[in-house]
Amino acid sequence: MFRSVPQKLASLAAPLKAIPSQAIPFRAVPSRSSVRFSSIISVHRDIKEDNQQLPFEFTAENLERAKEIIAKYPPQYKKGACMPLLDLGQRQLGFTSISVMNYVAKMLDMPPMRVYEVATFYTMYMRQPMGKYNIQVCTTTPCQLCGSDEIMKAITDHLKIKPGQTTPDKLFTLQEVECLGACVNAPMIAIDDDFHEDLTADKTVELLKTLQAGKRLEKRGPVSGRDTCEPFSGRKVLLSSEPTDIRKFTRADL
Repeated sequence: MFRSVPQKLASLAAPLKAIPSQAIPFRAVPSRSSVRFSSIISVHRDIKEDNQQLPFEFTAENLERAKEIIAKYPPQYKKGACMPLLDLGQRQLGFTSISVMNYVAKMLDMPPMRVYEVATFYTMYMRQPMGKYNIQVCTTTPCQLCGSDEIMKAITDHLKIKPGQTTPDKLFTLQEVECLGACVNAPMIAIDDDFHEDLTADKTVELLKTLQAGKRLEKRGPVSGRDTCEPFSGRKVLLSSEPTDIRKFTRADL
């Protein structure tokens, strides 16, 4: 039985040998210029602002906060504090550097690679130096239907940067992101931890100018005047005889 196996394989390969080489389609290798390299795959490269020779440690205040966070976990599971400690380090330094990751790994008795895996998997950890304000523009379907393209254009025109870039004065970093969960108040952006919703291009530029003037944004949520996600007409929609015309709030060209 086993002696006949090579003969059977040879008989299967025989038709392939009979095919002329010209009949085998040539698969062209794309040139380097036609290949699009993704920024999603995070590979560390030492730079001036981010290398293992740069020291990092928590401030006295943050060290106390770190101890409080770790105390919430059983000793054998203290590695569960990895994510909040990375966030704490990012808030102190401005981004999640390799030194921050190594420091957290040492504090939690974790292999550094395990911390690297966490920091490169979740998009909330910024692996590059960021501006003082991180602007995230949602361009998923609900926001796009309500004009997120205009919001993005207003920001790029005003700041003279594209998504993924930081302004020369290190004040703003711009990101294009997927759904942030405030679809009912589309279009919206997030500036650091705060949502700003029901935006127009003009309202968006006003927010940026306020920050550029060194002032704080006192209000968050809808800029339209409505309360949270209540209807624009208030709590009276069930008393109205006419349904809300959605075309008033979405793009006319779609």
